[in-house]
Amino acid sequence: MRALPHTASCFVCGESNASGLKIRFETDGAVVRARFLPRPEHVGFKKTIHGGILATLLDEIMVWGCAIQTRRFAYCAELNVRFLSPARPGEEVFASAELVANRRNKLFEAKGEVRNAAGIVLAMGTGKYLPIKEAELADMLDDFVGDAKGLFDPAD
Repeated sequence: MRALPHTASCFVCGESNASGLKIRFETDGAVVRARFLPRPEHVGFKKTIHGGILATLLDEIMVWGCAIQTRRFAYCAELNVRFLSPARPGEEVFASAELVANRRNKLFEAKGEVRNAAGIVLAMGTGKYLPIKEAELADMLDDFVGDAKGLFDPAD
């Protein structure tokens, strides 16, 4: 597994985002994985992590699943999440995602899931992602900590 880069400002991975989740991602070249320890401030209903936090984690890890396989970063066009069991504050969760389909480099489809330490699936999702245009990508890459340019092919 190799560590993936992160940004300064992103809510999910940004190291300078005081409100962010500060999640780090890694890959074996096909599947992207991450660990996340939900905190009390991530609660929706009492002792239950807000579904929006898990949906955000799934969205981000599926973006990386697309990027690793296609060498293109993308925006989410559609996100579907199925919640199966509650996540709890202080209980680490494990997320994974991978590219399912590349529709002629115009639309990417990914799937992901979040499990607890016992291996129980807490949430699973699918998403459709639109590649980011070269003109937009150059500015976005400036926010990465370290060099992320080699990960992405800016050609449309």
